[in-house]
Amino acid sequence: MTTDWEAAVEAQIRSAQERGEFDNLPGAGKPIPGRDMPYDEGWWIRSFMEREQIPSDLLLPTPLQLRRRIEQLPAELRDLPTEEAVRSYVAALNTEVVAWLRTPTGPRVVVRPVNVDEAVRRWRADRERAAPGVTAPEPQRAASARPRRRWWRR
Repeated sequence: MTTDWEAAVEAQIRSAQERGEFDNLPGAGKPIPGRDMPYDEGWWIRSFMEREQIPSDLLLPTPLQLRRRIEQLPAELRDLPTEEAVRSYVAALNTEVVAWLRTPTGPRVVVRPVNVDEAVRRWRADRERAAPGVTAPEPQRAASARPRRRWWRR
C-alpha cells in the first residue's frame, strides 16, 4: 500500500512522462559511470577534487606537504627573477618549517629548514646552465666578510 504522499509523487512523475519532459535528457541511454567498479567510500571527495581540479597534495599531513615543497624547491626557484626573490621565498618556506617544528602534528617525519645560501647557489647554477652566455653578477661582500689578518702580518 502506498501513502497519499507517495501516490501524489507518482502521479506527478507519470504526468511529466506523458508531457515528454524526460525525453532527450543529457546522458540518456549512456551507462552510469562507475557502475562496474567496486564501491568506494571516498568517491565523493575524489570526484570533487577531479571536478574542481584540486591537487591531491592538499590531503597530505603538514610534514609531508613541507617535505614535498622542499623537494620541489629547485623547480619553484628556477622561475624567480632575482636573488632577493629566491631568498625571500626560501625564508618564507623556512618560517613554515620552523612553525611546524615548534608544534609538530601528524606523522613523525624529519623536516629541516632549507639552507638559503645553498638554494641561492643552486639557483645561480641553474640560471647559468639555462643561459650560458649570461653570467649572474657577483654579490658584494660585506666589510665583516673580509679575511682576517693573521697576528704575524699585523
